[in-house]
Amino acid sequence: MKKILVPTDFSDHAFNAVKAAASIARKTNAELLLLHIIELPQEAMDAIKPGHDIPEIMFFKQWAEKRLSETSLSPELNGLNVSQILLLGRTVNKVAEAAADNNVDLIVMGSHGASGFKELFVGSNTEKVVRHSDVPVLVIKNEETEIKMERVVFASDFMVENKASFVNALNFFRTSNVKPHFLMVNTPNNFKPTHVAEKFVADLLKEFDMTEYEFSIYNDLDIEKGILNFSERVNADLIAMGTHGRKGISKFLNGSISEDLVNHSSRSLLTFKI
Repeated sequence: MKKILVPTDFSDHAFNAVKAAASIARKTNAELLLLHIIELPQEAMDAIKPGHDIPEIMFFKQWAEKRLSETSLSPELNGLNVSQILLLGRTVNKVAEAAADNNVDLIVMGSHGASGFKELFVGSNTEKVVRHSDVPVLVIKNEETEIKMERVVFASDFMVENKASFVNALNFFRTSNVKPHFLMVNTPNNFKPTHVAEKFVADLLKEFDMTEYEFSIYNDLDIEKGILNFSERVNADLIAMGTHGRKGISKFLNGSISEDLVNHSSRSLLTFKI
């Protein structure tokens, strides 16, 4: 991993994401890119012309530059290679633009407030970034700041239509030296005998020359409960999954998974676009 992008609005939850990204950067020797986006009404954006300084915009710009510098000089970031990016525009578009322009390997963002992922996945900027990002997104839950990747549970149905996220996940795991724990959840409505599931997944992983991994099948009443209960059983550091872009995180695996998974999870979430 070479570059980690951390969008920040300078709130407490955003700084938790900065600290979590810093812990990953130290382990991977990655550069940290701090990004702040000044969101403006469309009329203000239309008014901005080359050579024209609008006082209000200049005030926010100077304030943001000061806060970015202060954040980059935080003790938590000592010894790291830190860059600052300040952009004007819409958060979702500018995060994607910054990620593409700087060829980042990971985006790290924080959840919002006590309700955490419940707010996060109902139209927030973080939810929109997760939906649209071509780059893996790590969403930090609550006040977690030290991210371990020793036990990463990647939940999937391992179907062909989800292969894109699977490939992205494998590439990330390899570059981050992660030994993933692949999980298939059996439900009453979608049940596979153990020997069938094991052969199916083994054949798929063999196709990608994947040898360092664990695989489990877990039976539960629904997929959400299966992922949560299994992750709790193995004390997972992270839950990883694929997302269907514009269809949002509620569409993955065998059809649909509700927001209950992220609302109820006490663990941070790593997403890969399908």
